[in-house]
Amino acid sequence: MRLGFVGAGRIGRPMVQRLSAAGHTVQVLTRSEAARAALEAAAAPPTAAQAGSATAVDTLRQVAAGAEVVFVCVHTDEQVREVGPRLVAAMAKDAVLVVHTTGSPATADALAEHGVEVVDAPVSGGPHDVAAGHITLLVGGSDTAVERVRPALQTYGDPILHVGPRGNGQRVKLINNALFAANIGLLAAAVDLGVQLGIEQKALLEALPQGSSNSFALAGVARAGSVENFAHAAGEFIGKDVAVVRRVVAELGGDLGALADAHRALAELIPAHAHALA
Repeated sequence: MRLGFVGAGRIGRPMVQRLSAAGHTVQVLTRSEAARAALEAAAAPPTAAQAGSATAVDTLRQVAAGAEVVFVCVHTDEQVREVGPRLVAAMAKDAVLVVHTTGSPATADALAEHGVEVVDAPVSGGPHDVAAGHITLLVGGSDTAVERVRPALQTYGDPILHVGPRGNGQRVKLINNALFAANIGLLAAAVDLGVQLGIEQKALLEALPQGSSNSFALAGVARAGSVENFAHAAGEFIGKDVAVVRRVVAELGGDLGALADAHRALAELIPAHAHALA
């Protein structure tokens, strides 16, 4: 397939590498010179059996030229809103836009108003998961659009979870992020309870992952050695994600309920990002 890609950073670059390695031709626009240099340094000439390639380009129009599918994997929803309309204007009307950036379902709807199919496909996982070909993709879009982009998505996505119409990928990702942050807040409360009962945090974090209280969040905290270490290491990303959750839930008229209480517990651990959590 001939593809376009905007935003080859820490998540996007291994996506581009797997797309080209699978035989796709990818035209890539990066948002920084450092990202472009890293992309070009990682590019390898195709072999006779492997006709794929990844080429850095300079404009959104070049990204979209001849592309059957165009991907956006920038850092924020605001950046998607910035580049999206100009990108869609340059795309063929039968092309599909895939948005990997976590953000508002309204962004995908707004871009679709310009006359192209839009699939929202936020990710759960990190660069190492992309590189290994098993990052989780939460996909919203029409059946037809999702099946058209699936051959490209499956080069790095597994599982690919089609969770409903356009926008539902973002809705599920936002709930996922809200629950993950709440789990960290609850773990902070659990550690505090342990202190009250005379249990050291180290002993608690060695024991809890072996019991029924285990979770993805608990495993991360245990590896970090403490809730504080994990919260400080991931604070920027957690704060950004929860800020998006709060904004979108307010836009949609929802209520975080008990999740908000757990977020406030987490806010005490990372004061620099407390404004996004409390």
